[in-house]
Amino acid sequence: MKVPHHRATRYSFAADIAVTDVKSEKHVLARTTDLSLFGCFAKTTTPFPRGTTVRLRVSRGAEQITAFGKIAYSLADEGMGIVFGKIEPSDQAILEQWLTQLRNN
Repeated sequence: MKVPHHRATRYSFAADIAVTDVKSEKHVLARTTDLSLFGCFAKTTTPFPRGTTVRLRVSRGAEQITAFGKIAYSLADEGMGIVFGKIEPSDQAILEQWLTQLRNN
């Protein structure tokens, strides 16, 4: 498989993530391994197929963000790359705060 090209620097980021297929309402609980301004990778043995529209909730400590997104790529038994779509301004602010903390570490 071709290695995906990312639009922004991805930082190592471990957090809980709940990913739900908006069409079927099937959901997967996973862990993120990295994060960028435009998306993340969710480590799971049961990834959704490429192109699936999803709703996601990323939780780290007392903070969480919710957003809609799309599966950019899927790796069997490994996980899925998710590109963020619609995200509310308050959630975008938390995402940017997390990224600032990661850049400064």
